[in-house]
Amino acid sequence: MKAAVITFPGSNCDRDLATAFEKAGATVSRVWHKDTELPEGVDVVGVPGGFSFGDYLRCGAIAARSPIAGAMIRHAERGGYVLGICNGFQVLTETGLLPGALMRNAGLKFICRPVDLRVATADSAFTSGWAPEDVVRFPIAHHDGNYTADPETLARLRGEDRVAFTYVENPNGSMQDIAGILSANRRVLGLMPHPERAIEAEQGGADGMGLFRALLGGMALA
Repeated sequence: MKAAVITFPGSNCDRDLATAFEKAGATVSRVWHKDTELPEGVDVVGVPGGFSFGDYLRCGAIAARSPIAGAMIRHAERGGYVLGICNGFQVLTETGLLPGALMRNAGLKFICRPVDLRVATADSAFTSGWAPEDVVRFPIAHHDGNYTADPETLARLRGEDRVAFTYVENPNGSMQDIAGILSANRRVLGLMPHPERAIEAEQGGADGMGLFRALLGGMALA
């Protein structure tokens, strides 16, 4: 399987994400934000965490207008997989690939620590390695991770089983404890916690590798 990891000015988790894909068995290409096309034959696009363009306008807003964003959107519209983590989740909402928005944390402070997450659905390639209600532990590192959406969007996400992860103890004020959501076709995942920072014991835990292995296995069967 082939993965492409995008780098924007200010990305700081792109190498971590590339390493996670590689350890799960993918061949990884690195893509610069000014590129206009993705490499041939890419199966999944990774949009990493960090502070794209310094978050000077609105988190992810400038990155969502980068030249590579159009190729990423076309990839998703063709049914390709996309994984956006932290700032990558913000980028996916800014492009419209996922609904809602990520607002300032309720406590108005940057939070950086491991958190427990509840797997809300196993019905996606990303989460198929777990059962619903399983608890996993990923780190978080964000200032604007408070997921917000209108009541109709929240009802649709719940009704369509598109909430991927919820916080066991909500750290940032996210509505309905939401930590990650899926697109309507279940092939785009955005989440604030960092699975790529939890892929081996030396990082304090390896729960995150379950997401990458499940994703590559699910793509192989798709």
